[in-house]
Amino acid sequence: MENTKKQNIPKSVFTHLLGIVAFYSSIAGFIILLFQYVNVLFPDQLYFYYDYENALLQIRVSMSILIVSFPVYLLIVFLLNKEIFKNKDMRKFKLRKWLLYFTLFISAITIIGDLITVIFKFLDGELSIRFYLKTLIIFIVAGSVFWYYIWDIKRELSKRTKNINKSLAYIASVIVFASIISGFFIVGSPSKQRMFKFDIERVNNMQIIQNEIINYWNNKNALPDNLDNLKDNINGFNPPLDPKTKKHYEYNILSELSFELCATFETSNKNIYKETKYNQYPYNIENWEHEKGLTCFKRNIDPDIYGNRFPFKEKILPR
Repeated sequence: MENTKKQNIPKSVFTHLLGIVAFYSSIAGFIILLFQYVNVLFPDQLYFYYDYENALLQIRVSMSILIVSFPVYLLIVFLLNKEIFKNKDMRKFKLRKWLLYFTLFISAITIIGDLITVIFKFLDGELSIRFYLKTLIIFIVAGSVFWYYIWDIKRELSKRTKNINKSLAYIASVIVFASIISGFFIVGSPSKQRMFKFDIERVNNMQIIQNEIINYWNNKNALPDNLDNLKDNINGFNPPLDPKTKKHYEYNILSELSFELCATFETSNKNIYKETKYNQYPYNIENWEHEKGLTCFKRNIDPDIYGNRFPFKEKILPR
């Protein structure tokens, strides 16, 4: 019997450590995910460094963590509980006790720190709803973890506690599953995200082309006949192509001082500012608003502005 116990120690160490790592990863991913939902739904205009795309990135990362870590944690808990009900001495395993009490310690510290932060922020004039929602999230999550592990330490091994453990696992699974599904409504499906990124790249490319056209006009007092005229063997500039089709963007001269750039988009970004409520988007949304399909952007060069772009050069007037 003693030899069997010794042989099971490495397995128990591995299982407990893997379980606690999966648990902490799941908790961190869940909290960050909920935080980003709050940031998206209740943006604070005081935080100008924060942008919508960053929120979407954090949501995708948190969803990835939860999709992998949480099932692993549930599997480890199931295996450990199965072992504990077979061998009650497993409850006395020192590593298990250390990890349980360490988790309780982390939860207690988090709750205390949360309360201190609430009081400090309140005295500091922080009254935004998103701050209180984030505080509530930490308080609920940390409090739930603290309660569960207190109960796990004190519980008796019986059919009733086994059923309670299963019910808690089902409840936690439903909550995590619902939070992950909610993420797809905010960030969209993977295919939609790919199309969205292609469209952002298209707009970025046209911004580059637009700037080069203005530089060309500034230097030569005329618009380029075509985009190939923008090529520069010295600085190595080549007009960027559509990232997906690898074709040139459409360029048309409308007059001596006006032109248009056209591209075929896979999504629409109209009203996206109103939907996201963020000022800082990857580009100026009002200048590059587009529908799905072919969209052309008309641009007029103001010689009073761009003619003085280089202070040491004589001002170039239009023909």
